[in-house]
Amino acid sequence: MGLYANFIAPWLVDCACGTKPIAYQRRKIIPRATGVVLEIGAGGGRNFALYDREKVERVIALEPDAAMVKRGKARAPEGLPLEWLQRGAENAGINDGSVDTIVTTYTLCTIPDAVSALAALRRSLKPDGRLLFCEHGLAPDADVTKWQRRIEPVWRPMAGGCHLTRDVEAMIAAAGWRIDQAERMYLPGTPHFAGYNVWGSAQPV
Repeated sequence: MGLYANFIAPWLVDCACGTKPIAYQRRKIIPRATGVVLEIGAGGGRNFALYDREKVERVIALEPDAAMVKRGKARAPEGLPLEWLQRGAENAGINDGSVDTIVTTYTLCTIPDAVSALAALRRSLKPDGRLLFCEHGLAPDADVTKWQRRIEPVWRPMAGGCHLTRDVEAMIAAAGWRIDQAERMYLPGTPHFAGYNVWGSAQPV
């Protein structure tokens, strides 16, 4: 799995995360970020060009995978203040009360313990800070869910550890966040088993 995990999987994941439906979803969330931004799983830098430079002071790009960091650095736009931290969200080591916005897009599906990571990162937010999220996960329809559970054991190792059956809203709530706005849909042009999307914002409880 070394060759696949180190070279092929990052390329496949980066390509999948750059499809038109996903790019459209990113544009719904990223421009809302303000101040000091902590982006979880910054990956190949697909969000960087979408930040509003007039509202964002700097972006802390959190990404444990060296191959994805390399892609992200190559894609970083000129003039966006970026600080890279090559580590997982579970051990981010961000100072308490230092972040205005936490951003997660198509990342919670791969973090080994996403609930613990989200819970730990609450401390990094300023009192009026918020979480912006756009994720795919467990579908609400039984027929789709059945296929998600069947496909996931094969899908996960092929797609960089991506889980298809994580309940995004339940995970965020379990980590001590209150969702104050959320929208949901199946992405057009995307198989339903991988295309159920939830996006919105949350604040610490």
